[in-house]
Amino acid sequence: MTDTIVNPWQALRRLTPARIALGHTGISQPTGAQLDFQLAHAQARDAVHLDLDTAALQDALAVSWPGLPPALRLHSAAENRNVYLQRPDLGRRLDAPSRAAAAAVAGTCDLAFVVADGLSALAVARHAAPFLTVLRARLAKEAWSVAPAVIVEQGRVAVGDEVGELLGAKIVVVLIGERPGLSSPDSMGLYITWAPHVGLTDESRNCISNVRPDGLHYEDAAVKLHYLLGEARQRQLTGVALKDETTGDPALAGSAPGFLL
Repeated sequence: MTDTIVNPWQALRRLTPARIALGHTGISQPTGAQLDFQLAHAQARDAVHLDLDTAALQDALAVSWPGLPPALRLHSAAENRNVYLQRPDLGRRLDAPSRAAAAAVAGTCDLAFVVADGLSALAVARHAAPFLTVLRARLAKEAWSVAPAVIVEQGRVAVGDEVGELLGAKIVVVLIGERPGLSSPDSMGLYITWAPHVGLTDESRNCISNVRPDGLHYEDAAVKLHYLLGEARQRQLTGVALKDETTGDPALAGSAPGFLL
């Protein structure tokens, strides 16, 4: 009678899309695993270079947050994708026409949302509007004045500082496509900044990462963002001085430790 060998890695594979326990054929990876890797690599490269359909996103945002004026469609100082990838500094500022357009609708508000393509236009095209629909349901229970949403092409995180300052927002939330990985070409990040203005650096922000159905679900991300927005408004700060104290998934509370521990 032959004893059955239990491979604990197989159970872990059901919990993550990471490339673990792929097996082998001789000294090589199985053909299927190698082809999957090549496909994921191609998808990641495509995501970096994909253009954002700003008109379609503008329409989607109008549905996700009815009652607001149409989203502004702005552009960073990086004139095209090649410049954007080579000059990160230009992606952090608006071009002159965009500054004028944002200044034309300036006022005072509690909150402004900036949707930027970042390194994955695919991420915000897929997730920005449905996520904001979930968030709006939570914020509707409280008094928040919200500026018209802003879409920025060739934008990086810090472009939200300039947009928020021009709009007179107390808090800016940047929804941006994160650097694609080999298991997540469409991961969206959220960056929250109190009193946005040009010149801030990353310690002034809070970040919620990997927002997508196969990562941090919209509802879970909305809970975290709602908490941080409330704390930011009450304490008038964000960044290293503001910690995310929301609890994790209760279903994981009783999970057994990993077999390697």
